[in-house]
Amino acid sequence: MVLASLSTGVIARIMHGEVVDAPVLQILAIKKINSAADSERYRILISDGKYFNSYAMLASQLNVMQHNGELEEFTIVQLDKYVTSLVGKDGAGKRVLIISELTVVNPGAEVKSKIGEPVTYENAAKQDLAPKPAATSNSKPVAKKEPIHNNNNVVMNSSINSGMTHPISSLSPYQNKWVIKARVTSKSGIRTWSNARGEGKLFSMDLMDESGEIRATAFKEQCDKFYDLIQVDSVYYISKCQLKPANKQYSSLNNAYEMTFSGETVVQLCEDTDDDPIPEIKYNLVPISDVSGMENKAAVDTIGICKEVGELQSFVARTTNKEFKKRDITLVDMSNSAISLTLWGDDAVNFDGHVQPVILVKGTRINEFNGGKSLSLGGGSIMKINPDIPEAHKLRGWFDNGGGDSVANMVSARTGGGSFSTEWMTLKDARARNLGSGDKPDYFQCKAVVHIVKQENAFYRACPQSDCNKKVVDEGNDQFRCEKCNALFPNFKYRLLINMSIGDWTSNRWVSSFNEVGEQLLGHTSQEVGEALENDPAKAEQIFSALNFTSHIFKLRCKNEVYGDMTRNKLTVQSVAPINHKEYNKHLLKELQELTGIGSSN
Repeated sequence: MVLASLSTGVIARIMHGEVVDAPVLQILAIKKINSAADSERYRILISDGKYFNSYAMLASQLNVMQHNGELEEFTIVQLDKYVTSLVGKDGAGKRVLIISELTVVNPGAEVKSKIGEPVTYENAAKQDLAPKPAATSNSKPVAKKEPIHNNNNVVMNSSINSGMTHPISSLSPYQNKWVIKARVTSKSGIRTWSNARGEGKLFSMDLMDESGEIRATAFKEQCDKFYDLIQVDSVYYISKCQLKPANKQYSSLNNAYEMTFSGETVVQLCEDTDDDPIPEIKYNLVPISDVSGMENKAAVDTIGICKEVGELQSFVARTTNKEFKKRDITLVDMSNSAISLTLWGDDAVNFDGHVQPVILVKGTRINEFNGGKSLSLGGGSIMKINPDIPEAHKLRGWFDNGGGDSVANMVSARTGGGSFSTEWMTLKDARARNLGSGDKPDYFQCKAVVHIVKQENAFYRACPQSDCNKKVVDEGNDQFRCEKCNALFPNFKYRLLINMSIGDWTSNRWVSSFNEVGEQLLGHTSQEVGEALENDPAKAEQIFSALNFTSHIFKLRCKNEVYGDMTRNKLTVQSVAPINHKEYNKHLLKELQELTGIGSSN
């Protein structure tokens, strides 16, 4: 067993501001200094064989290494990323070494003992502090990574007092003279409030550096002053904010504190980050097809092409009488899936989707309704249009070569059927029990196969207004009248009304399905289906024939309706779902048990 040699004497140099690449050090002890789950921190005693430093801390992202037992006593490690900072009142206390990335070179179980007889680095001889061109390490660094350092000798201009930058993880309410250098990872829109104590406005942002993250909020005058100045993904020097315990109801960041801008707050754009880089925003991009299996209200990062743009909608909240604006757009991606994304406020008003841009969203919320999943861009979410990343370029090439023409998985389609909560019944039993003959409609569900789909009258031209689906009248001269809205429009939207014959093992019935269910069954939007039926019969035939002989679970509405002097029992598809064979088999076994009494508790 060969042990790595320590970088002798480097601790004194590091703690006096020198940049040392990939120093190799030994952990002599580690101690938890905060047991709170959301702000757990570890302090370590670390040695270079000649000097030790008892004021060293692990950044929170390294906690998992301690939990896994990788940082036990006597372990030899290589520091890949670290910063130093003065902490204490007015920044005049102890200098702390904060380690944000390291590599284990030799586990403590292999080393088994302390190397050398180190003393505190404050006792370093003057010759050890003389600048040297490189570290004195004679070790061969393991798993070499590009080191990132911060010697805190940042030169500020007059807008921020010259001084040393502090890691975000070192900030606390007990110090007030500090400057951080951080990237804005997200910024909310301006929100207003009004209550018995007054009214005002605010916006929030999330900040990140090598050591951690923190939420910052600007109110009233500071909101006006800084909102247009601060842009997502830019790096800023920030100083003179107030710190207080974080309100975890509004922030999920791993920090016990949050910042509030004051009248003395100074924000300065950092135009050159090459000497001291700040991490880029990381995206955990999920295919749109995977969203259907994710939890309601979960946050997700995804990327897609804007294939369709809905109309701008305005509505007034009933409780506050405040007007809101929103717009729904449809995103598609290479998983051959589509999902609805809701934009709000200025994002909705200013959005131009006619060029079908690539849209990247980070931290957008999943909403679920009747089994369909959609996305909503809210506070703290990020939206980037045509981002310059490989995923976006690949997606653009796929779409421009016809990739979005055959999207079959409509993640936002409502699929409430098949929940196994609605009563199961065969088509023959539904007729025998005379369902739908009462004052109210009856509902049941069944597993059935599609036999015939009618293309005739499968669509109609509807009012283009988002909240109106009334059939329009062609007035000629490219004008269409909606009697309900009492208005003329130069365009219309297609709405589906599909009639088809479905059958189970007992009987066949004709059923009707409307727009959303029709889109889900056909695997195409109403616009695509309408255009194909009017302009491309071959494509229409392909779309409709693909539905023949496919099996689904149908939730059906049954009601007698009068046509002239005739009464007809009508079935309408409320929702449709793919067959979950595991759950369907459970249902069949349960029915067998009820019929035979075998396996029942009786």
